Amino acid sequence: MEGRNYASSCQTPTIMKLLHIDAFAGISGDMSVAALRDLGVPEEVFQKSLRALAIELPSCRFERGDRNGISGWRFLVSGHEGSEGKGVEEGDEAAKTTHHHQGHGHDQHGHHHSHAHDAQQHQESHNHHTHGRNHAEIVSLLEKSSLDANVKTRALAVFRRIAIAEGGVHGVPPENVGFHEVGAEDSIADIVCACAGFDHLKIDTITCGPLIEGSGHIHCAHGTFPLPAPATLAILKGIPFRQVEEPWEHITPTGAAILAEFSGKFGAMPEMMVTPIGYGLGPWNTPHRPNALRLILGESMLSDHSHTDQVVELRSNLDDLSPEHASSALDALLTAGALDATLTPTIMKKGRSGWILEVLCHEEKVDELSERMLRETTAFGIRRQRLERLKLQRHFEEVDTRYGKIQVKIGTLRGEVIQRSPEFSSCAEAAIHHGVAVRDVHTAALQALIFTPPRL
Repeated sequence: MEGRNYASSCQTPTIMKLLHIDAFAGISGDMSVAALRDLGVPEEVFQKSLRALAIELPSCRFERGDRNGISGWRFLVSGHEGSEGKGVEEGDEAAKTTHHHQGHGHDQHGHHHSHAHDAQQHQESHNHHTHGRNHAEIVSLLEKSSLDANVKTRALAVFRRIAIAEGGVHGVPPENVGFHEVGAEDSIADIVCACAGFDHLKIDTITCGPLIEGSGHIHCAHGTFPLPAPATLAILKGIPFRQVEEPWEHITPTGAAILAEFSGKFGAMPEMMVTPIGYGLGPWNTPHRPNALRLILGESMLSDHSHTDQVVELRSNLDDLSPEHASSALDALLTAGALDATLTPTIMKKGRSGWILEVLCHEEKVDELSERMLRETTAFGIRRQRLERLKLQRHFEEVDTRYGKIQVKIGTLRGEVIQRSPEFSSCAEAAIHHGVAVRDVHTAALQALIFTPPRL
């Protein structure tokens, strides 16, 4: 129809740059840096960031290698190379338990030392002047550096996450946390280089796939702990992950802190056109899966005028709930913060009539609303499914009708108006005021929309 080709509908979509972290075998600091290098970040970007620090670090280098046939880069700090290329056999109990971070390289937890110390050396290893620095020293070191502002801010934030986690474990304020291995030169290099690499790529959105952690034990200064390591578990609060029957560590505290700092969403890889792919290798040859981290760079098919988010669908089939109780449960779930809740009549086994109760919510509401469903209905179980939701950008306008101004919801996609719908509550209020049927007001609002071009 003439006059409906608005200029806004001809806008060229803005391509967004996306990065997906595929930590299918875990993640550590050195693996992150190596994967960024394989993704195409020039080596000079990393070396420049190291030169910007106010201390002289051991030489850092990249080497090509492969793990289980997967080719990629290794990031190595002189003196912290680890056990390059050695296998972790399923029957090798010493390898599983003696090395806290055997699945990774020099990125190690703050309270474990895989070196062979005698008793005196072991005691000295807990002196941060010998093996590491405390958080205040790390902050001072970074603030005095000539790192780019964004890189400096991110590096400080990563170390802050680790300090908060360690402080929580030990019951001390973050600023008083004394790092050991995490404050050592190799871990400083890992974190600074990772932040420099991410900054160089100028990514709009970073997502992370499903995370796994091993199910073995670690030896640290406080005794034997089950995986995840205490600090790693604290950093991963609010981030979904699962354990697998592989008795070695997959996620280090530094790797967890990098994920938590940079990734905005956790779940399946979003729709995108894949461009480069990078593999960062750890030092070990592990069974079941290669000791590697995969980074996937791509461009979105959507512009930044559209919006996606992660939601969880809760669903249950109910065959013995009265309509009155079903309606009450629906209201209770919406009041409790559900994004949407619906009841669909259905026929269940043995010909019984029933309901399908479906609830959409954000991740932080899953447990609360699941419990509410169990309490408010006759459900014996809840099915949960995580989904990515594409939403139209929404705003409201008003149109003039003979019943006064009626509010209209507008939905746009990449700047183009897709939906315009009169708000029922606004129509109902006007209908009561003028003593007419709601459908009369709704029809008048629809007619007004025909002659009212959308405003963007």
